[in-house]
Parts: sequence; structure tokens; C-alpha cells
Amino acid sequence: MQDIQKKRRNKDTLELQCLIGTHFEQRKKEEEELIALKERIEKRRTERAEQQRIRAEKDKERKARREEERRRKEEEDTKKKAEEDAKKKSALGSNFSSHFGHLNGQYGLAYLYLVDFRDKAQELSEWIKTLEAEKFEHMERLKRQKYEVRERIWRSSANCKLQVL
Repeated sequence: MQDIQKKRRNKDTLELQCLIGTHFEQRKKEEEELIALKERIEKRRTERAEQQRIRAEKDKERKARREEERRRKEEEDTKKKAEEDAKKKSALGSNFSSHFGHLNGQYGLAYLYLVDFRDKAQELSEWIKTLEAEKFEHMERLKRQKYEVRERIWRSSANCKLQVL
């Protein structure tokens, strides 16, 4: 009987040692898996941070491009407007050059720079007002003449119809 008990103890001891060995092996595997999981988590975290950094850079570049495009467009618009204004001024200048011709003959350009610009501006403003008033009067006279011509044509056609009857 002692023999059986001894065998049983040996058997139990072996089983216990085997269980302890498997437990430690399992624990070692779990620790390795845990370390691998932590490494994957850290790797994923760094990847996300890199992606966010890249996304932020792209957003920044996109905003910079939009701002540059908007600024360039504004510059083009202002340049185009300035060119149009220059064209208008040159057109007005060529239209009124005959009116300003006598000024150039009397006064040289050097003298114009020395003259009080405010007085010249007032004088030119008054002159423009008189020209606009004359233009208005001529336009009104033209309207009146057109009306009279239409009225005379209508009366003459009405007279012709009365004579036929």
C-alpha cells in the first residue's frame, strides 16, 4: 500500500509539475501576446498621429491654395478694373481733347503743375456742368423735334385720308 501511495504521490507530483509548467508557458504566451498587442496599439497610435499630421498639412496647403487663388483673382479683378478705368479715361480724354486743346496752347504743362489744383478742379467741374446742361438742353430739343415731326406726319396722313373721303 505504501507503494501505491508513493506511486500516487509521484503521479500527483508529476501532474502538478506538468500543470505548473503549462501554466507558466501559457502565462509566457499571454505576456508575449500582450506585449505584441501593446506594440500594435502603439504602432497604430503613431500611424494615426502621422495620418492626422498629413491631413492637417494637406488642409493647410488647400487653404493656402484657396487663399492664393482668391488673392490672385482679386488682383486680376483690380487690374482689369484699372485697365477699364484707364480705357475710359483715355476715351474721355480723346473726346474732350479738343476742348482742352486751348488750355494746352495757353499754358504749358509745367505751368499746369504750378497752378493751384483746387481752383483748376473747380473750374473744370463748372465747365463739365455747363457742358452737361447744354447736352441736356439739346436732348430735350431733339425729343421735342421728333415729337413735332411725328405729329406733322400724323396730321398730314390724316389730311390725306380726309381728302380721299
